[in-house]
Amino acid sequence: MPFLSPSHPADENAAHPPWRMWTAAWIITAVFILSNSATPLYVRWQATIGFSSATLTVIFAAYILGLLLTLLIAGQLSDRYGRKPVLLPGLAAALVACLLFASAHSVVMLIAARFLSGVAVGVVVSAGMAAVVDLGGPDRKRHASLIASVSMVLGAGLGPLLAGGIALSLAKPVIPIFAVELVVLLTALTVVLILPLKHHGTKADHGWRLHLPSVPRANHRHLLLGIAIFGPGITATSFVLALGPSLLSHLLGVTSPLIAGGMACAMFLTATGVQFAARQFAVRTIFLCGAVATILAMSGIVLAVISANAAVLIVAALLAGSGQGLGQLGGLTLIGLHVPGNHRAEANAVLNIGGYIPAGLMPVATGFVIDKAGLSLGATTFAVVLAVIASIGGMTVFRKLAND
Repeated sequence: MPFLSPSHPADENAAHPPWRMWTAAWIITAVFILSNSATPLYVRWQATIGFSSATLTVIFAAYILGLLLTLLIAGQLSDRYGRKPVLLPGLAAALVACLLFASAHSVVMLIAARFLSGVAVGVVVSAGMAAVVDLGGPDRKRHASLIASVSMVLGAGLGPLLAGGIALSLAKPVIPIFAVELVVLLTALTVVLILPLKHHGTKADHGWRLHLPSVPRANHRHLLLGIAIFGPGITATSFVLALGPSLLSHLLGVTSPLIAGGMACAMFLTATGVQFAARQFAVRTIFLCGAVATILAMSGIVLAVISANAAVLIVAALLAGSGQGLGQLGGLTLIGLHVPGNHRAEANAVLNIGGYIPAGLMPVATGFVIDKAGLSLGATTFAVVLAVIASIGGMTVFRKLAND
C-alpha cells in the first residue's frame, strides 16, 4: 500500500465526510423556508391591515434591503473570522423575524420582519453556502456547490407550500405557520453549534478593515458571468413571489392560498430539479439554458395576462424557477471551482448582490406602475423589460464562454 501524505486526496476525504456538507445545507434550507413562508399570507394581510400593491412591493423590498446590507459585510467577516461567528447572529435575526411575522398587525411590523429575514438570508447565502463548500473538501467542490445551491431553492419552495397548506386548513393560520418555522430554525441553530465550522480566513495584520465586497481580479469574469444570468433569473422569481398572488387573485380570480403557495413551491422545486438534471453540463450550457428559461417565463407572464389563464401563469412560474436555478448553479459552480477558499464567502456575497439589486428594484417599480396604470400593464411592462435583460445576459455568456 502506498504511503499517504498529509495532502493526499484520501486523507482530505476522510477529514471531510459527506454528511457534514449535507447537514450544513440544512442551515440554508431552514432560513429560506422562513424567507418565503409569508408569500401566501400577503393577500390576507393586505385585506386585514389594508395597503396598496405599491406598499406590498415595499414590504417585499425591505427583505432585499436587509439582504443587500448584510451581504456588504457578511462575506468578508466570514472569510476573516470564520463561518460560525457570522451564522449565529444571522440565525438570531431569523428567530426575531419569525416572532414578528407571527404577531404582525401593522405594515411596520411586516417591514421589520421582512428586513430581518433578509439579514438572515444574507448571512446564509454568503457564510452558509461557503460553509457547505468548505465541509465538502477539495475533491467535492462541484458537488458541494450543487448542494449549496439546491438547499436554497428547496427551502424557498417548502416555505410557501407549508404556509399555503396550513392557511387552507385553519381559519387563523399565521401563528401555527410561524410556530413550525420557529422549531425549524432552532434545529438549524443546533446544527451551527455542533458542526466543526473551522476558520478559513487569512490571519492578516491588525490593519484589516471592512470594505466593499470584492474578489481577486482573476475572478471578476467568473462573477460577472454568473450575475448576467442569475440576476434576471432571481428577479423573475422575486416578481412571482411579490405579485404572483395578486395576479392570481385580482386578475385571474384564483384566491386559494394553497394555489398561491403551491405555485411558489412548484417554482422553487423546479429550480431544485433542474439543477440536478443539469449538474453534469458545461457551465456555458447551464447559463444559456438559464437565460432561455427566463425569457420564456416572461413570455408566459405576458400570455397569462392577455388570456387571463392561471395555468399559463403557473407554467411561467416554473420557467422562472428554472432560470433562477440554472443561473445560480452556474454562478456558484464558477465560484467553487475558481475562487480561493479565503475569498469564497465574499464571492458568494458579490454574486447575490448583483442578483438581488434588480430583484428588489424591478418589482418595487412594477408595484408603483400597477397602482398608476393597472395590474395588466404593470406586469406586461415588467416581463418585456426583464426578457430584454435576460437576452443581453445570454448573448454575453455565449460570446465570453464560446472558447471554453
